Amino acid sequence: MKNNIRQHINKILGLSVLLISTVGCSDFLDEQDPSNLQPESFYTTATHAQAAIAAVYAEARFVGDGAGIFSSNWQFLMAPTGTTTTETAQNSDLNNLYSLSFDANTLHVRNWWGGIYQVIANANLVLENVPGIDMDEAEKNRILSEAKFLRAWAYFYAVRIWGDVPLITLPQSATSEDFSPVRAPQQEVYGLILTDLTEAENGGLPWTDESGRVGQAAVKTLLAKVYLTMAGQPLNETGRYADAAAKAKEVIDNAGPLRLFDTYGELHDESLNNTGEHIFSLQYNDLVASNPMGNMYPNFQPVTYRGPSGTGSTIPDIDFYNSYDDADLRKVNREGWFYSSYYRDGTGELFDLGKPYIFKYFNRTADGTEGVPGTAKDNLNLMIFRYAEVLLIYAEAENEVNGPTQGAWDALKAIRDRATLDTPALGTFNAQSFREAVWTERWHELAFEMKAWFDMVRLRQVYNVSTGGFDAFVGHVNLNSDQPLQEKHLLFPLPEQEIINSPNLTQNPGY
Repeated sequence: MKNNIRQHINKILGLSVLLISTVGCSDFLDEQDPSNLQPESFYTTATHAQAAIAAVYAEARFVGDGAGIFSSNWQFLMAPTGTTTTETAQNSDLNNLYSLSFDANTLHVRNWWGGIYQVIANANLVLENVPGIDMDEAEKNRILSEAKFLRAWAYFYAVRIWGDVPLITLPQSATSEDFSPVRAPQQEVYGLILTDLTEAENGGLPWTDESGRVGQAAVKTLLAKVYLTMAGQPLNETGRYADAAAKAKEVIDNAGPLRLFDTYGELHDESLNNTGEHIFSLQYNDLVASNPMGNMYPNFQPVTYRGPSGTGSTIPDIDFYNSYDDADLRKVNREGWFYSSYYRDGTGELFDLGKPYIFKYFNRTADGTEGVPGTAKDNLNLMIFRYAEVLLIYAEAENEVNGPTQGAWDALKAIRDRATLDTPALGTFNAQSFREAVWTERWHELAFEMKAWFDMVRLRQVYNVSTGGFDAFVGHVNLNSDQPLQEKHLLFPLPEQEIINSPNLTQNPGY
């Protein structure tokens, strides 16, 4: 923690120097080195404030950064779920995630800790320094609301991954009182998350923003997710189900441009970034950073303009794939989440891949499709929240409060209608059967979106791909690893180096 905060606290300053057009050649002869600007001299104009929030957004892309050979940070939250496996097994850290043998030195664990606290550090700089800038008040409030959202988003990952975590709310230096912090109780972390999100919700944000900046819909969606999580384990604040249902209903009732796309292909059409079903995404552009989901491509098969390439280090677990109903459009080749054949080199004759691969992030614009060459520029965003999840949050939370109501059933049915699946009549459900129907839909609809692991932890239940039912978390055997989940797996270990650097930190049980 100490090294991460100290290493990254001033990163925004170096980045922002590039955006200041007022520094001329003669300024480099001045006594003060412009590359070593301090917060008191940097945060003075609206341009500085805009550069500062841009740096927070940029740091959020840590999710897509690399994690060693043939691996990426996003695989951290997919590999242990049992929904994915690998056909290359080239990365030992990733293999340890698949086999549930990860530990405090696993690279993905270290990268997520560092990435999360980089976002928090940069957000803290914004929240500390931007209020004093003389600038348009509406734009200032928007920037502060965005920073609060992004800090809450980062802490929400941290508290679900590690439980009690350091709660840092101010910029840090070696003389800071909490430079060697202790782990704050989860309730305190959630308290900050709710405060940040409530203030962001009232900060004058637009409902949505096609440029990719945070809007009110994103804030309300994250609030609904937070409430749903707090209602489950380990906090077990069941009264939060009502809060989750109410907040999700606000998004549904005021949807505006938000909607379910008509086809699944529209979800990975880069021309539709930040529109329709997309509520909040990490922004990718070939000029800065291309879409980071390349490790889902088949190992060395010519499915794109690149010819034989790809790593296959994240592919669907075949048992999970088989758990989809054959009538489910999400299972249909090149229509839903999977593909088992594609056009040679992206545009040529159709050829068989031998097994299903993940199609959810395949960018036909960049990689090519039948008779249409790809652009070789993958500008597809990485979706974080989408409207389908809001419907499922509402269906689950409303059922927990009032049983399977018409509104909850309508929300579930909307998801299943698009999948071309029949939904049993409302009267055939009781609270338990409806609950499991929604859980199952979450596993199938939100697959490969870094959400299943958190469902497993908050529910203490895991989808059994063989029976279609749910097992207790502890003792559930992931078929791709043949290893049972243990009590310790409810939390990940803190990175060992962080504990060495910060003597006040303690390790999670079992590690």
